[in-house]
Amino acid sequence: MTAIYKRELKTFFTTVTGWLFIAAHICLAGLYFFAINLLSGYSNVGQSFSSILFLLLLSTPILSMRMLAEERKQKTDQLILTSPVSIGGIVAGKYLAMATVFTLPVAVMALFPLILSRYGTVPMGESYTALLAYYLFGLTCLAIGLFISSITESQIIAAVLSFALLFVGYMMSSITGLISQTGNLLTKILNAYNFTDRLDAMVEGTLNLKSVLYFVTLIIVFLFLTVQSIQKRRYQVSVKTLQIGAYSSGMIALVVAIAVFLNLGFSALPDRYTKIDVTSQKLYTLTQTTKNLVKNLSEDVTIYVINSENSQDETLQQTLKSYAELSDHIKLVYKDPVVSPDFYKDYTDSISVNSMIVESAQRFKVINYNNIYEYDYDYSNYSSSVSGYDAEGQLTSAIAYVTSDSTSVVYELNGHGEASLDSSFEDGVKKENVDLAELTLLTEDSVPDDANGVLILSPTNDLNAEDADKLIAYLNNGGKVLISTSYIDCFSEEMPNLTKVLSEFGLSIGNGLIVEQDNARMYQNPIYLLPNVSSDSLTNGVYGKSYDYIMMPYAQPILTKEKDGVTLTTLLTTSEKAYSKTDLNQSSDVKKTEDDAQGPFTVGVKAVKTLASGEEAQLILYSSSYLFTESANQYTMDNNLTLFTNAISTMAGESESISIPTKSMASTYATVPTASAVRYGILLMGILPIGLLAAGIIIWIRRRKR
Repeated sequence: MTAIYKRELKTFFTTVTGWLFIAAHICLAGLYFFAINLLSGYSNVGQSFSSILFLLLLSTPILSMRMLAEERKQKTDQLILTSPVSIGGIVAGKYLAMATVFTLPVAVMALFPLILSRYGTVPMGESYTALLAYYLFGLTCLAIGLFISSITESQIIAAVLSFALLFVGYMMSSITGLISQTGNLLTKILNAYNFTDRLDAMVEGTLNLKSVLYFVTLIIVFLFLTVQSIQKRRYQVSVKTLQIGAYSSGMIALVVAIAVFLNLGFSALPDRYTKIDVTSQKLYTLTQTTKNLVKNLSEDVTIYVINSENSQDETLQQTLKSYAELSDHIKLVYKDPVVSPDFYKDYTDSISVNSMIVESAQRFKVINYNNIYEYDYDYSNYSSSVSGYDAEGQLTSAIAYVTSDSTSVVYELNGHGEASLDSSFEDGVKKENVDLAELTLLTEDSVPDDANGVLILSPTNDLNAEDADKLIAYLNNGGKVLISTSYIDCFSEEMPNLTKVLSEFGLSIGNGLIVEQDNARMYQNPIYLLPNVSSDSLTNGVYGKSYDYIMMPYAQPILTKEKDGVTLTTLLTTSEKAYSKTDLNQSSDVKKTEDDAQGPFTVGVKAVKTLASGEEAQLILYSSSYLFTESANQYTMDNNLTLFTNAISTMAGESESISIPTKSMASTYATVPTASAVRYGILLMGILPIGLLAAGIIIWIRRRKR
């Protein structure tokens, strides 16, 4: 085998074929890398790799067409067949020679993510998984091409047949879709030779071991068929030949059967064992929150999907399968709108394809497909792009809703210049299955009895004395209140009634604005704090993460003092280098002076009061009006939102928040200077390919002159 391998490899590099193949691959791969990643700035190099998969349909037949067809035409195959090398060794040697030539441009492509990482954050997992898919597909194409080359004497016929066979496999999804939208026995058989379905998941961020096994077995099967094709020509027609033919046919059937059953058996394994989510956002991985909820289900939940299983959104389908694999209590039922057009009418007036209905014995909830994805709109050219994927957030919330006995209500106080919640924070409340209602204490005798909690978001005007008394009465009856405060230099003097509410729990807001001097605890500006996060149920999902930042612009010190029956838990603190700057209304100078109070400061606290009845009242206080806004949350990978939904969950009486933020699908970008992009483009599309091709031509000309 080694001799055959060296002979074929030498042939590739003493003719123009190998050099041309490598040069063309690098040039075209470089073109897409230049256009998509270097110029446009997309950081996922996998987009470039997936865009050139079609190249393999054209290039690999050119590499494989002469491997056996030319030798058969020139009758030189008889010399090899009578050599002491086994036919398996011959086939393996030739295949490995082609694989080596193919590996060289792939090795150059493997440098693309590393090059781009100099200019931004590159999703390495997604990029290299896409490259693995490209490599496996290329090796499969070579194996198929080698087999076709063994059954004909014409290189042209070998190339054309190889392309045709590869093209059919590449287009099989479309072919089966034309045959039947819902799927049937014929489409199932044809899908055994379907490349794109196996490639799609890998180029989109999932290391699918089922796909890896599929391509490996396909390579082995076609190499085995090549051996049998050559074996058939090795003997003259005789009784022995018939015996060998029967043996060969039996072996082919056995090997194909083993490959089929091996793939079928592996396909039966749950996806959690065979699929690895390599996306940086973990798009296809369920959070621990979902796992805890679903695994602890004690009643059956049916998820009706308004579509046929074969036409289902593949990303959504993968998420749904993950839910079903977690618990026997989750049942997936697909309702094809063509077969059952009126099914949804028992639940809602109208519905879109791919929408879902989550139902238990108690109640149901409709999840509109339009809420699964979020979009960014560019009004300059009237285009849109997917920016977020919220299937898990919607499904987990729906499952919690249909299995709960009641719903909760949280009131949002208004009438004092309070801030309104941004849409992402409102969605967080909805995912907690909490109803949000407005509360105007001026028109109410007290906080409503059905209130699970009250939100007081950054009031700019003080409460009146009666409002303060109503809140205190609510708290002393076991109520829960979340307060975020606006920056007011002398807070206690200007907001005496709100301060009175805080004092019931031993809390108050100190004077001045906190200025952070520790670079690790601020973001670009010393008043944009990144406080230390302490362990507590209110900081679950933030504390302990590798990225545990909370953005708190314009925060003030929270002062605490001991009070009987009140337990204080610090949630967020500044560094020791922070100080509090007062009188900024008269001067914008934030430089430290001797009169400035020195940190560390508390900027987030939980106060729990044990009442005479044995109940507990709870007040959660954060001293930044920007804490629960999208403008701050966008910098913290939804940590600010998590902090907020944890508080809402606590008000609703839940031990854990079930609000899962939308997972970002927005394209990330690398900032590549134009000059650098052009230099790499010239290198990859010009200098390197031309140099390789020139080397091949020179070697070929010298060899011809000898």
